[in-house]
Amino acid sequence: MGNSCFIDAHCHLDDYENIEEIINNAIKADVKIMIAQGTDFDSNRKVLELASEYPEIKAALGLYPISALKLTDSKIEEELHFIKKNKEKVFAIGEVGIDFKEDTDNHQRQIEIFEKIILLSKEIDKTLIIHSRKAEKEVIELLKKHEVKKVIMHCFSGNFKLVKEISDKGWFLTIPTSVKNSEHFQKIIKEIDISKLLCETDSPYLHPDKEWPNEPANVIESYKKIAEIKGISLEEVKDKIFENYKLIFQ
Repeated sequence: MGNSCFIDAHCHLDDYENIEEIINNAIKADVKIMIAQGTDFDSNRKVLELASEYPEIKAALGLYPISALKLTDSKIEEELHFIKKNKEKVFAIGEVGIDFKEDTDNHQRQIEIFEKIILLSKEIDKTLIIHSRKAEKEVIELLKKHEVKKVIMHCFSGNFKLVKEISDKGWFLTIPTSVKNSEHFQKIIKEIDISKLLCETDSPYLHPDKEWPNEPANVIESYKKIAEIKGISLEEVKDKIFENYKLIFQ
């Protein structure tokens, strides 16, 4: 294909002090697209700022489910309005979703907030990048209810019946760099067609060698594992994932 590059579909670039170095390391490794996730008021603004400064960074704006629980309805509306107002600069809506692991008491509240975010994503036609810890089934039901088409399941840890359902719906699954040590994600690579996969680091988290911090340059480890398990060349994986990226963000 020639013009493809490696892509980090999910990272938290607002967490770094040495962002210049992190970006340079990524570019040197041919990671030339990084989708930076906003999680709250401050990080959404920081992500927009980074995207305006570095052409390699794409801004995903969102409300992390646990962060959103701390907000009043009017504050949530205010932030959703901010995302809508900046829709020309917003590449995707993320990181958003439901987390029943970290919060066990406010299930209905989380569902209500996520539904508002789903409706916004449809209104401004942006891909959703979704966190679904211990709430995988609930998230899928809501996405089906609202007939959402453009979905990326970030670090999806649900069972394989749900993994297959995601793929059958035409949604995408990310393979994090922690795949090096994760049988679950290795099995996803094995079972799911490459046309439904993207790669991510979740930097600075999920380092491939369980170190700290992770960085987008390491996303190549996810690509290598796909190449190994699928029995194809790294170049072929790079081209195929690039095609997937263009498809989900067209």
